[in-house]
Amino acid sequence: MNTLVAAVGTDRLGERTPCGDFDVRGLLRHLLGAWTKFAEGAAAGGIEPGLPSLPEVADGAWAEVFAEAGARLAAEWDDEARLAGPFKAPWGSAPGRAAVAFFVLETVTHAWDLNEALGRPVALDPELSGFALATAEAAIPAEGRPGAFAPARPAPEGADVHTRLAARTGRDVK
Repeated sequence: MNTLVAAVGTDRLGERTPCGDFDVRGLLRHLLGAWTKFAEGAAAGGIEPGLPSLPEVADGAWAEVFAEAGARLAAEWDDEARLAGPFKAPWGSAPGRAAVAFFVLETVTHAWDLNEALGRPVALDPELSGFALATAEAAIPAEGRPGAFAPARPAPEGADVHTRLAARTGRDVK
């Protein structure tokens, strides 16, 4: 994700993304808020329902801020007890590993959104997209989850794993 965020020029922050009403800046704020909330939730044993707060970031500081947030997130979840223990999420209680899997789904899906908005400057990781797709298929009904995921869309025959993930999470794909 850091490589992708570093590819965002300040002139691209207003570009539309495939994710709902988000432009690039809005999507970055959403992701950063989610990363911060999930890192804080690791120590607290859960997160409360509701959207994360959306931080304000100077236009040229996104890469640095994401690198710091990613390092904090990784450090907070680098704990076997947190991964194995219960985690209270808005959808219910689950082992920390399950919460992390859903968080990976969220991040990888938005990485696709961002990459599409920027004209695909980065090669996305097919293994991560495959993991995220399996998580989506197991955790999100095909009819979607109101307020979080639109209904699944059809993916073109022979689509790569990134495109199948995007379609499964409600994006219009080509």
